[in-house]
Amino acid sequence: MNTPILTIMLIVSVAIGLIGLVVFLWGLRSGQFDDSVKITHGALFDTQDDLNLAYQASIKSNKGATMSENTTYKLAIIGAGPGGIGASIEAKLAGIDSLILFEKTATHNATLNKFYKDGKRVDRDYKGDKIQLNGAIDFSDSNKEATLEMFGGLLSKHNINVAYQNDIESIVANTEGEANDFTINTSGGKSYQAQAVIIAIGKMGQPNKPSYKIPSSILRQVNYNANSVQEGEKLLIVGGGNSAVEYACEFAKSNDTTLNYRRSEFARINDTNAKELESTIASGKLKTKLGIDIESLSDENGKINAHFTDGSVEEFDRAIYAIGGSSPVDFLKKCHIDLDENSLPIVDENLQSSVKGVFVIGDILFKSGASIACALSQAQKVIAHIAPKLA
Repeated sequence: MNTPILTIMLIVSVAIGLIGLVVFLWGLRSGQFDDSVKITHGALFDTQDDLNLAYQASIKSNKGATMSENTTYKLAIIGAGPGGIGASIEAKLAGIDSLILFEKTATHNATLNKFYKDGKRVDRDYKGDKIQLNGAIDFSDSNKEATLEMFGGLLSKHNINVAYQNDIESIVANTEGEANDFTINTSGGKSYQAQAVIIAIGKMGQPNKPSYKIPSSILRQVNYNANSVQEGEKLLIVGGGNSAVEYACEFAKSNDTTLNYRRSEFARINDTNAKELESTIASGKLKTKLGIDIESLSDENGKINAHFTDGSVEEFDRAIYAIGGSSPVDFLKKCHIDLDENSLPIVDENLQSSVKGVFVIGDILFKSGASIACALSQAQKVIAHIAPKLA
């Protein structure tokens, strides 16, 4: 190869290198290589850490951006779970562009984040109740991580205004009659105005706790999710629903695990969990105390002593109570929403509560819980009802 050609190739290579260096330095200075920038510009979520970073980026982008105490929103939605997110997106697509979604925690779908073990299956339906979804969100059976990513992506795609870390204390109607405007008060002392309100908070944010007192010395070892379980611990799982069964079957693979349910049969679990439970028990990996309740817990040299109604006492390192959640009755009463004999909100055929203009969706309408599909279906129904007035 002759000298002129080599010289030209050398000059081209140097030029390309210089251009690449300039582009790299510009990207570095402008933050284009930061994870938060990549995520907010549509990069894939590689890990759970990426997903958590996306939450924080979303929070930063929403804080103070379009949220104002002086603005009267057409619609305020309380609770950024499946129902609340579904209602937000249905509202946007129906032309209700002035809306705000309140969430008391730092992330959407706090129940999934806090109470679901990594990799846990997330079912579309509940107890075999199949619901036809007619709205914009077509949800199918998934797992924790994929479900969180899906809903997070929907919030970003539709540019939903989420007011994270805003715990709503009360909803007050400003006027009488059908066309009420409402003041939404937060526990932090802020107030917002809205023409209509949808309450989409779930029960699991307030997990049910046993009626007996738990000694303060073992409170750290009595949990309501599986996040604190350590390898080698002897576990007591209490409950008769899907979460309790899934915890028990999963931890029986690695820990000495006992499942306690006050009844002898599991009537509330799905077919998949029923088969896995039967198989795990038959293998001898999972111990059971069925048809037996717990009378009390005591501290035995730093261990949990469970006292059962059959007179037996057994020692455990950790107890997990997966016994469902309770309706936030105090909040509903503060909002002057009428409740039935089971402390459930009374609603009409359009899911409107006794306070005209305030709607309720999700599992707080049901004594034994409801599915994600149910919440999404209810969200679509409410928006279809109110859109002609608000859009």
